Parts: sequence; structure tokens; C-alpha cells
Amino acid sequence: METTLAAPPLPCVEEISLKSSKRYLDELQEYLADQFNQGVHVVELVQLRSQQMDLLLNCLWKHFGLADHPELSLLAVGGYGRGELHPRSDIDILILTREQVKPAIADKISAFITLLWDIRLDVGQSVRTLKECLELGLEDITIATNLQESRLLFGDKALYQELCMAVCADSFWPSEAFFRAKKDEQLSRHRQYKGNAYSLEPDIKANPGGLRDIQTICWVAGRHFGSSDLDELTKQNFLTLAECRELQDCRDFLWRVRFALHIHLPKSDDRLLFDRQLAVAQSLGYSGEHNAPVERLMKHFFQTVRRISELNEMLLQLFDEAILGNTAMDVQPVDENFMLRGNLIDSANGQLFLEQPEQILVMFLHIADNPKITGIYSATLRQLREARRRLTHWLQDIPECRRYFRRLIKHPNVTGLPLTLMHRYGVLSTYFPAWSRIVGQMQFDLFHAFTVDEHTHRLINKIHSFNDEKTKEVHPLCCQVYPRLERPDLLALAAIFHDIAKGRKGDHSTLGAVDAEEFCLAHGFSKPSARTVAWLVKHHLLMSVTAQRRDIYDPEVITEFAKVVRDQRHLDMLLCLTVADICATNDDTWNSWKRTLLSELYNSTQKALRRGLENPVDIRGVIRDKQKKAIQQLELKGYSEEQVRGLWQRFRADYFLRHTPQQIAWHSDHLWGHSEDQPLVLVSRRATRGGTEIFIHCQDIPHLFASVAAELDQKNLNIHDAQIMSSRDGFVLDTFVVLDHEGEPLSLERGILLQQTLAEKLHVAAPIDLKQRRVPRQVQQFSIAPRVEFLPTKGNRTLIEVVALDKPGLLAKISAVFQSFNYTIHAAKVTTIGEKAEDFFSISNCEREKLSPEQKQQLKSILEQALKQ
Repeated sequence: METTLAAPPLPCVEEISLKSSKRYLDELQEYLADQFNQGVHVVELVQLRSQQMDLLLNCLWKHFGLADHPELSLLAVGGYGRGELHPRSDIDILILTREQVKPAIADKISAFITLLWDIRLDVGQSVRTLKECLELGLEDITIATNLQESRLLFGDKALYQELCMAVCADSFWPSEAFFRAKKDEQLSRHRQYKGNAYSLEPDIKANPGGLRDIQTICWVAGRHFGSSDLDELTKQNFLTLAECRELQDCRDFLWRVRFALHIHLPKSDDRLLFDRQLAVAQSLGYSGEHNAPVERLMKHFFQTVRRISELNEMLLQLFDEAILGNTAMDVQPVDENFMLRGNLIDSANGQLFLEQPEQILVMFLHIADNPKITGIYSATLRQLREARRRLTHWLQDIPECRRYFRRLIKHPNVTGLPLTLMHRYGVLSTYFPAWSRIVGQMQFDLFHAFTVDEHTHRLINKIHSFNDEKTKEVHPLCCQVYPRLERPDLLALAAIFHDIAKGRKGDHSTLGAVDAEEFCLAHGFSKPSARTVAWLVKHHLLMSVTAQRRDIYDPEVITEFAKVVRDQRHLDMLLCLTVADICATNDDTWNSWKRTLLSELYNSTQKALRRGLENPVDIRGVIRDKQKKAIQQLELKGYSEEQVRGLWQRFRADYFLRHTPQQIAWHSDHLWGHSEDQPLVLVSRRATRGGTEIFIHCQDIPHLFASVAAELDQKNLNIHDAQIMSSRDGFVLDTFVVLDHEGEPLSLERGILLQQTLAEKLHVAAPIDLKQRRVPRQVQQFSIAPRVEFLPTKGNRTLIEVVALDKPGLLAKISAVFQSFNYTIHAAKVTTIGEKAEDFFSISNCEREKLSPEQKQQLKSILEQALKQ
């Protein structure tokens, strides 16, 4: 079907040149963008670009004299062969010959292709004989698929017909083999994306649920039925008319997104990156303040890929039966309404879900009961889709559904496959309205890698993994705690509701707690159980925040945390929810550092609860115990207790309180006999508390913390924890815990080099050098107003939290401001949440007292101003 749009005129063959061709392509690009912005349908525009490219290539083909060689054929293949070209789509061509081309003709072909590259077309080209095409096509499914979609542009029609007949022959790629190959190809592509269709920077083509999944359906249909048109699947009864229109609507929407993306790019790229999303959203007419246009676009995008994934799975099942003959003859009854076809559950009545909606929940109970079930049969999946659309009210409003849901949530296997399939097939969003609001809900930051619903689904799966022996190595504490929970169903409910209020105005934890309690009471849970779920939802961030952004070696911090937790039962459930939440945020968030912090917080809180919150920690007793254990280790190295205690007279009580006996022994072993004129830098040879520990002992210099922070930043290392102390005789005893940019402890070789570099820097005692490193691409898309807050404390130190955009050199800049006031940093906790840094510091003024209200106000003003620059 040819478009009626009037494209810019092509230069004539005689006048065509590099300059005129470039000018024409620029004009065509501007014309396509203008027509798109005026609302011309995207289908017309992709066809128009393909038609114009036909004309241009024909013109150039003649210009280089290739039309004078009738033995040559110029073919469009791939997307170009389908007649679908977006503004930056590849131009895939095949020059087909009967025999190997002669050198003189090869030179003309080379000049033709070179010009295509010179005019900035992204060309994929090949020159092959008919025999070579067929041989390579038999070896490579991608080449075979391209040949299946070929289209003659110019040249030998008879030769092209020979190719088409050979490609269509059953002996080339039998329908069964082609289907298996394309199915495997799709599975392989999905594995590259870890099966994740909801990455916040998706690839419009290759993402699971993207355009490639629609093309896979069309390719298989084209091979089996001789037509890749979606309407053909309706004629063959593989798709209903409504499903066909739905798939076409989904394709057209993704085409619009891709077209809008391409008109903003200088070269081909189908990734919808953060820095491109706003321009695309605005081109597509999404409006609103701040990130609203992006959130609306991406919500529509993720809802679309979900629909495509569902239809793709259903159709591949149907193809499996029609093409491979896998009709699952091993049929076993489950109950009067369901049967098992192989490993798939199927309903015995095509109207079951419409007549008895509660049977939807019964089906998932069967899935939970039977580990042999791996999925839902295509006919039942279609019935579920239809019932979902025709329901006039939420499933939770049906008393029988509530009864079955309660049975399901109490099932020990519910957090595995049942909830995964309920999420995948839209049952959770059909069950209750709060879930439907988070489907496809984007979180516009670098911390959350998935949509809210997908993040929650991954969290639930992670909780399920705590029952798996294979998980013990990564999550030993959770695997110990989870199996002993009395009510894992309450944890599962808290997992479902923990982010349910994301996207609403107000604190999502508080709003979600209200939703959770109402839901539990409506489903017959007791008030204490409902309150437990609500408590978990309300406080689901508490343990993470305390571990990563508070001084957990301060007994006061542990006591305050324990007061909120109240008992072992709440502590156990909160630990599992916290770890699963962190792991489900993105694939790189969890590391040994976080595991260590949470384990230490859990153990300290457990001791406080056992001791009783009314009984404070015996700090002197803790110090005596640590010293005793450290002396035992040092005596094995030949030190006497008298020598050790002589060294320790220089240290304050804080030093012993905040270090382990192993750390104290390690430091003491190297400090004994070390010259005080030389700085001592120790770098742990193995992971300490989940990271690499750096210990520094040298004479106190004004810019020490800022200089160390700047040096580590230049080495692309991240400080996660710092204890800044001074001895009684004017030396610093500073401990840093660092990780590399991938969240791992340093290698032995890198640790040795770092040790040498820091020792040299401290020996010279040069002033701080804040070299600016380039801000990463993704971070550049965010703007975070710096925020400085002071936290309540009873001691003689001021606790301050700084929130700012996580730019290179941030920590060094903050510490330089502290230094300008001559304030002392005693401890630092550095937390990066995507693009945002949330850093905690314990500081005192030059009199080693907490800051006065006037000093706080002055520091806040100067610090926020410095971070805005």
C-alpha cells in the first residue's frame, strides 16, 4: 500500500552526488519529523521512508552503472524488505548474482556501497551468489529470516524468483525446524535481558515484549502459512479479531515511540535511555510538570510490553501444537473444573472464569499444590484474558474470591510460581485496585531498575528463595531466619503492599500501611495480624536506613531501633523484608558490605532485646572484653600484655568501642615500633565487614579526611564507612571501608598500590586537590536540590545528614566545607541510592562539643550553597 504523502523531490540521476544525496536525506528526515509532529499515522511514515529509500537506491544504482549489468539484482532484506523503515533504521540490502562478480563490476559495487556509507546511511550489505545465499541461509536462521523477507528493488526478476522459490521450499527450512530455531532465538534474546521486560531504560526492539517479539510471531506465521500478515493469523483461527487488533495497536504504539526516539537521535539506537525519555514523551504529546510526561509515557510502554508478552506466549503455545503437533496428549484430571495437559493447567469449561470468577483463584491454588505445573495452557490463558476484561468489579469484592485468596496467601509455595503468574497475567491488578495503579509505574531514578509492580514481584521471589539451599551462601542469615517464621503469610502480604502507594501524594509507607491493614481485615485476618502487616509496610525502610545511614556501633542507635522493633518476631520478618527489598531494587545493589551491616544490626538488636531495653549496655565491660580478646591474639605474635597496654594508653575509649578485637590486634601489631615521623597506612588483604578496610595512623593534619576522600574518588573507589578518631597525643586513627565501582572489595594488587599511594600523599601532607571528574551520562539527567538536616542526639556530637546529587568528588567537597569551619568529623556513613547520595556525618566543633544553633544554621547555609555550584 503506497502512501499519499508528498516527500521532498529526489535529485535526478545526472545530478546525483554525495552532496545532493546528503541534502536529500536531511530534507527527508526533517519532513518525516514534521509530518509525525503533525499527527500523520506512523504506519504511513515508515512506509514512506522505505519507498523513498527505494527511489534513492534505484537512482544510485543507475548512477554507478550497475543497471547496465542485468545479471545483478538489488534486494531489500530484513525490516527494509518488509517496507518498514524508521528514521534511523538500518538499510539492509543484498546484491544477488548468479556467478561471482568480475573485478570491474566489484569496483562499481564497492563505490555504490561506499557512497551509501558516506551519506550517513546505516547500511548492512552483502554480495552473494544464489548458491551462497542458500548455503548460508541453511546455516544461519537470521540469514534465512532475512531472505524470507526479501524484496526486489532492481535487476534480474528471474534470478529473484529462483531465490524466492528456493527459500519457500520445505527443504530449505522446514516449518518445524524454523519454529524451533526462532523460539530458541527469542529465549536467548530474553536471557540477555534476564527475562526482564520492565527495565527502566528498555530497548524498544529487543526487550522482552518489544517489537522483536511481534516479529517472531510474524516470522513463524510467514514460514508456516506463507503470510506474515497478522490478519492471516485471524483467518487461521490463531487469533481472535480482538486479539489481532490488540497486537496491531501494541505494534503501532511501539512504532510511534521508536519513531519519536529516532527523530531525536543522530544515529541508529533503539534504547530508550533516561536522557531521551523526556523528548520522546513530549513528541508523543504527554504533558505535565517535572517527570510526569516521562512517567505517563513509560507506564503506557510497560503496559504495552506486558500485553505483547502475554499474546506472544499464547501464540507460541498454539504454534507449538499446530506446527510441532505437541497437543499434550498426557491429560490428567485435577478436579471437576481443571485438568493437566503435560505440565500446563487447563480448564475443562471455556466459560468457567466468566461463570465462576472465584475459579481463577482455585487455579492458582492448584499451581501452588502441584510442583509439576509450570504454566497455564493457551486456551485457558485466552479465557483468563477475556474474563479479566469482562469483569465488572474487582475480584476482592467477591466473598468466595476473598476466601480462596486467604487460603492461597497461606500456602507455603505462594511466593513462588503462583504469585509470579498472577503478576504476569494481570490477576493481581484484577484482584484489587491498589495493585492496578502500580502496574507499569516507573520510578524515575537510577536506584530502582524496575517498575514498581515488577520490583514487588522480584521482592516476593527473593523471599521465596530464602527457603532454597542454593541461597544460603549469599543470604546465610535470612535462610536461617525465614524457615522459622511463624507466619510467613504476613510477610508475603507485607511484600505485596510495601510499595503499593508509590506514585500517590504523601509518604508511601504510611499510605501503604493503611491499605494493608484494611485489606487484611476485609480478608478475615485478626486485628493483631493486620497490624503486624501494616507495621512491616510502614517500617519497611527502617532497617535499611539504620544500617546504612546511622552509626550502628552507637548503643543509643541500637536502643532506639530496638524500641521500634519491639520483639524478635518483628525483627525476623523485618530482616527478610529488608534484604529482599534491597535485592529486588536492581541487580547490582546487594553486596557483602550491606550483608555485613544488616547482620551486625540484627545481631546487636537481638542482644538488646534479650538483655531488655531497660538494661543499658555495659560499655566498660564491652571494652574490657574486646581488649582481653585482642591481647590473646597479640600474645600469639610474641607481644607481652605490658607492651600492648603501654601502646593502648594513647587511645581513647571510643577506639575500642568501635573496633573489633581482630581490628585492634591488627592495628597494634603494625603500630608497635613504627616511626611516628612516617604515616602508617594499612589496607586489609581480605574483605573486612564486607569491604576493604583502610587504616591510617599519622600526625593530625587539617585536611586529612578531605584529602583521603579526594584521592579515593580519583581512584574510582567508594567510601562506605569511616571512623575518624584521634589519639591522646595528637595522632589520627582513621578507618575507612571502601568498595570498588562494582561494589566489591579491592583485589590484592590494587590494595597494595593504594597503600603506597596514600602513604606518599600523607607523607607530603599536600593540601586537598579537588580534581573534577566527568559526571556520568545517567546522573546528568537528574537535578537534586542539596538538603542538609540535623538529627537529634544526646551526646556531645552533632549528627548531620546531607542529601545531594551523587557527583564525583562530592564527599571531598563536603569534608572540605567541614574543614573550613575547623569542625572535626568523627564518623561518616556514605550511602548512594542511584543518582542520589545520602551521607551521614558525626561532627563536633573546634571545642569538641556539639554545634550551637547558630553554628548549625551557618554550616547548613554554606554547605548547601557549595553543593549547588
